[in-house]
Amino acid sequence: MPDIVLGNGETLIGIDHNAELRDLYFPFVGLENHVGGRFRHRVGVWIDGHLSWLSDGAWKISTASGFETMSGETMAVNEELGVELFFEDVLYNEKNIFFRQITVKNQWNNARHIKIYFSHEFEIYESRRGDTAYYDPHNKIIAHYKGRRVFLINTSTEGKSFDDYTIGIFGIEEKEGSYKDAEDGKLSQNPIEHGKVDSVIGVYLDIDANSQKTIDYWITIAKTIQEVHDLNDYVNERTPSYLIKTAKDYWHAWVNERNFNFYHLDDEVISLFKKSMLILRSHVDNNGSILASGDSTLLQYGRDAYSYMWPRDGALSAVALDKAGDYNVSKRFFEFCNEVITKDGYFMHKYRPDKSLGSSWHGWIYKGTPQLPIQEDETALVLYSLWKHYEFSKDLEFIESIYNSLIKKAGDFMVSYIDETTGLPKPSYDLWEEKFGTSTFTAASVYAALVAAANFSKLLGKTQHDIKYTTHAQKVKDSILNYLWNDERKMFYKMINFENGNTVLDDTLDFSSIYGVFRFRVLDAHDERVVASIKTMENLASKIPAGGMMRHENDPYYRSSKDVSGNPWIITTLWLAQYYIVAAREEKDFEKAKEILLWVVKHALSTGVLPEQVDPHTGKPLSAAPLTWSHSEFVTTVINYLEKLEELEIFVQDEIKAGF
Repeated sequence: MPDIVLGNGETLIGIDHNAELRDLYFPFVGLENHVGGRFRHRVGVWIDGHLSWLSDGAWKISTASGFETMSGETMAVNEELGVELFFEDVLYNEKNIFFRQITVKNQWNNARHIKIYFSHEFEIYESRRGDTAYYDPHNKIIAHYKGRRVFLINTSTEGKSFDDYTIGIFGIEEKEGSYKDAEDGKLSQNPIEHGKVDSVIGVYLDIDANSQKTIDYWITIAKTIQEVHDLNDYVNERTPSYLIKTAKDYWHAWVNERNFNFYHLDDEVISLFKKSMLILRSHVDNNGSILASGDSTLLQYGRDAYSYMWPRDGALSAVALDKAGDYNVSKRFFEFCNEVITKDGYFMHKYRPDKSLGSSWHGWIYKGTPQLPIQEDETALVLYSLWKHYEFSKDLEFIESIYNSLIKKAGDFMVSYIDETTGLPKPSYDLWEEKFGTSTFTAASVYAALVAAANFSKLLGKTQHDIKYTTHAQKVKDSILNYLWNDERKMFYKMINFENGNTVLDDTLDFSSIYGVFRFRVLDAHDERVVASIKTMENLASKIPAGGMMRHENDPYYRSSKDVSGNPWIITTLWLAQYYIVAAREEKDFEKAKEILLWVVKHALSTGVLPEQVDPHTGKPLSAAPLTWSHSEFVTTVINYLEKLEELEIFVQDEIKAGF
């Protein structure tokens, strides 16, 4: 998994703990990974006749994120060699240029000759054939290209480019890779290769005793060779230091645009809030897609990764962005949804960032009966989050422009997809993409979506639509309480099915069930059924040694221990905090929520990256990291806390006590 993620709306970069570039997506955030997590961009140090790559275990490495900005920092120390490397990594916000500024320190009391090597292995277009790499002696650069994808590599140290280079092949014809050519401290300077190609460059430094020098390294990324050269000229004209500073200044201003009063929150929570905002923003494409995760190490059961836009994840991330004040990004997400919604008014399982249909395991037939291959919660959540977007942005013109094409289309679909006998939504796949039926969470989200559709209709003076959506919303709410409450176990059923005239109830304890009921206001947080359900889930979670809340009983996904019913998830743990916040009546009631926020801080990487799950015993990250959904729920939870304090007028009381 990457420790550091950087994005600018067209390019997404992931850097691992060894300072190696492991993911490079272009020209969409999440589509076409030209490194793919499998290929190596090694960094090595040659000194006193010995070469050491940062990944060989001899280095003490720590990572961090830049202070309130989108940048990464890596410190690598090799005490045996007496060398220290400090990396500052930045993706320029305006153009597709990746910068690394590397400070090389000689820790010994004598002058030394130190060689720094950078190796590059690309899989352009995610295809292993037909790549070309070459050295350009006129411009003193390395270029890798295939078709409309070009990567130019350059460095600058004391006004000059890199000192040595070679181009080769790897993984074919018994060639291990050109990085092996660096082991003797001299590269063979082969100028060009095609096929499965790699490259290595060397920067040679003479450093005085206890002194340091800086290497500026960059990759320009574009669709033509001329464009990457133009970007290279742009860097040389403005200098890497200047462009790095302006990019960092931009992101610092962005993350602090809305000046929150983080009342009584720990500094670690505030720091993670801002890191989460930046990580969330790095996964947003300029065309509106909000990527679930750029982490290419995760393959779902060995078949796929998370580099898709799920309407579910995207909608909840849009809520977080709206709460934080970035209405423009959320608006682009809804424009994306407006383009991809089907003519019948529902969303498919997931989409690629270019708006094409993503892979799926939702079948078009279930037990011999044709069905829609959907999670209806995804359609519902888009409408629910769109209403939240309007509440924050008040962009009535935008709402009117998409009323017929998105709002009415989705609202009418949900009305048509209600079972006439029960009043519940018809079956679809559940929130967790595991089971088929009518889940409590989906039903609750449909209720909220129909309320949103009614609100939009009333806003625009469409009385008949308002009446229709309001009537069906109430029907769904009544049916949830009639069919899905389990009074014996004091919890809401996970799911209900009606098969061959029989009612089939799934009483698996699932936190999404009670979460849907109180988040979407089917019931008030203080309703005795909600309180009892939360208590039931708390008892289940108490059996997890590392703390946190699982998704549901007997959760098989990445299950790491048979003695625990499921791994704790960042998402569901934060949902519990959100319950404590919405149920709070006075300041002391927030303590449990604040404890959960600190628990999440504890399980973040040093750079702020949050995983999907953690090991129930060790607390180590599991599955995708970063997971956009985890970060969006953290942002939402913190802002919910601040909003609830304001609702209870605790801010005002505190100011009065302070004499303001």
